[in-house]
This record gives sequence, structure tokens and C-alpha cells, in this order.
Amino acid sequence: MSSPQKKAVYAGSFDPLTNGHLWMIKQGLSLFDHLTVAIGINPEKNYTYGVDERLNILKKTLPLSDNLDIAYFENLYLVDYATEIGASYILRGIRSAHDYEFERGMRHTNSQLKKDITTVFLMPPRDLAEVSSSMVKGLIGPEGWEEHVAKMVPPAVFDEIKANH
Repeated sequence: MSSPQKKAVYAGSFDPLTNGHLWMIKQGLSLFDHLTVAIGINPEKNYTYGVDERLNILKKTLPLSDNLDIAYFENLYLVDYATEIGASYILRGIRSAHDYEFERGMRHTNSQLKKDITTVFLMPPRDLAEVSSSMVKGLIGPEGWEEHVAKMVPPAVFDEIKANH
């Protein structure tokens, strides 16, 4: 008898997708039988890139694979979305003590909402620990920004950023 598939969802805004996100996705693909990378739409946030642009970047950047889906969701709690797609795990990254405190609170809230969903935390390597979408956006503009941003994002993302600035 075969064991059930381990399905996980890794959600974020991916605005823009960073090398830190790619590290998380690669780890998720190695840990789980199936990974859904999902853009969560938060109506309270102002995004730089529309959902279609972010989906397109994810599709350009991530390897085509039977065990990987790229999607988006809105107006749902992440645990409800996980249930909807048959995922038993939520994959989250922790870069700092601040991330830990936030994610710890979310993990407890999620487990109150859905006891059968397990949150798995990963900590990226030191060279990616400081990379965030907000940091990338904050670096764009001043003279020489291209050199710094190119190290933090995948080539397709860098091309998109350069085309828009």
C-alpha cells in the first residue's frame, strides 16, 4: 500500500519574486511530493505588479514539473485554500526574529482554524536571509541599482524590472 502524497502550498505576494523565494520553492519541491506556489491577493496591499504579471514571472522562472502548480487565490484564508487544493502542509520562510514572531502567531491561528494543516518553517542560508521583495523595490532607482538588484532576483524578474524603470 502506498503512502498518501505530501502536498504543500507556499504562498506569498511575490512582488517581485526573489532568489530567496526560489530557494524556498526548491526546498519545498525536495521535501514534498507536490508543491503549489500561490500568489495570495491581499486587498489591503498596494502591489507593484499585477497578479497576471506575477503569475507570468513565476511561470517563466520555475521549472515545468508534474509536482509543481502555480496559482493565485483571494478572499480565502491560506488554510482554507490549502484544504481546497488538498494540501496538508503550509511552507513558510523565516529570515529574522521578526519573521519568526509573525509566523509563530500565524501558525497558531491557522491551527485553530484547521487542525489538520501543518506549517513547516524553513530558514534560508545567510546570503539570502536579508533578501525581501520590499528590499528589492527599495533599491530600484539610484545610480548603480541594477548591479545590486540583479544579485537578488532571477534573471526574468530583473529583465521585467529593468523594462519598467
